[in-house]
Amino acid sequence: MGADAGFDMVPRLSTVASDKRNWNQFIDAIKEYYKSDNQVEIQANYIEFIAGEHPTLPFECHKFLRFSSEITGGIAASTGVEKYLHTVIEIAQTYFGSRIQFWNELVTDIPGKGKGLVARSHIPKGTLIIREKPLFSGCRPVSMPAAELEKMFAAKLKALPKVSQRQFLSLHNNFPGKYPFSGIFKTNALACRPGSVVGAVYPTICLINHSCIPNSHNNWNENAEHETIYANRDIQAGEEITISYNSGDVSSVRRACLKKAFGVDCGCDACTRSPSELKASDARRAQIQKLDNAIGDPLGMMNTPKDSLAKCHSLLRLLGEEYDGCAVVLTARLYYDAFQICIAHGDRARAGVCAERAYKASVIYEGEDSPQTQRMQSLARRPEDHTSFGAYSMKWKTTKKMVPKSLDGAQFENWLFRV
Repeated sequence: MGADAGFDMVPRLSTVASDKRNWNQFIDAIKEYYKSDNQVEIQANYIEFIAGEHPTLPFECHKFLRFSSEITGGIAASTGVEKYLHTVIEIAQTYFGSRIQFWNELVTDIPGKGKGLVARSHIPKGTLIIREKPLFSGCRPVSMPAAELEKMFAAKLKALPKVSQRQFLSLHNNFPGKYPFSGIFKTNALACRPGSVVGAVYPTICLINHSCIPNSHNNWNENAEHETIYANRDIQAGEEITISYNSGDVSSVRRACLKKAFGVDCGCDACTRSPSELKASDARRAQIQKLDNAIGDPLGMMNTPKDSLAKCHSLLRLLGEEYDGCAVVLTARLYYDAFQICIAHGDRARAGVCAERAYKASVIYEGEDSPQTQRMQSLARRPEDHTSFGAYSMKWKTTKKMVPKSLDGAQFENWLFRV
């Protein structure tokens, strides 16, 4: 059993003068307190603690997400990371008081699931729960012969420290037999970006269990080369932290896939609905898939863009009904689809709004430093920079200044989706 600990800032710090002033004073206090400590290094843009998982404090307050580290295990114990965490928290409370939210997440036994991760305190929506480097990465089993994969994984495992080897070998293997290392990797590896044949395994993140309506989202940050877990809704103390292992098909299909791939008999809230509720859920999910496929049809985007945009509007409603506030990932994708429809016909006004909404959603589930988030922020500022600008026509030609200012909520949505 292992645990992470650290603190968040609630509400998050912004670029307002008071936040900047307090943060600068806090950073100066940290520098002074640890000026003779060789385990605390001042880098170009942040302070790094050479302990545990090397938690950092950025010099710019609005870039602060979370100060945290694993506090159990050999490395954490030998470097004294827990002492640093508690001292930094005490100093931070001097400047920010009740905004400091101390927490730790506990890896523990979950009835019927094996190990899992549970929130020890309230985790607000958009919070970075875990940021973790992989034990190692490699080709996913579909892309190489099994014997070659086993040999590759054996070499990678041998190169790891003993504690990391034990972490890997303790992960669940749904494919026991001749190739145990490949089986563990196949069961646990998370893709390094959607659709990639390269996957990676993690000591803590790979212990997070599945839900068909997950409260968190995993994402590979290719710039930082680590996996992140962000809360896509508020998570209460004592609640299990979950991610999605599959694409969200109807219940019979997704449950069969989960059983085959992971040995999971899913008992999440979505799968344990009453028969009538499950039937309605399956109908929504089937319609969600149908609309999603139709929206992605390039011929539809080119020839009947208004219909494609109307489908986006319908899909947005269905996502809200089915995912109970946990559809931020799918919503971001939807707004990017709507962006592409608009910008391909020269509509910079609507495209800019859609990109802004996709950006804000991406911040919640990927963070400000995600390349995808930064890309969406850039497109929100200059939608015409997208390679599809005017690719199909300029019949919807607008400028960003043409976004209406006087429409109420429903009227604005009707304008945005041309309904």
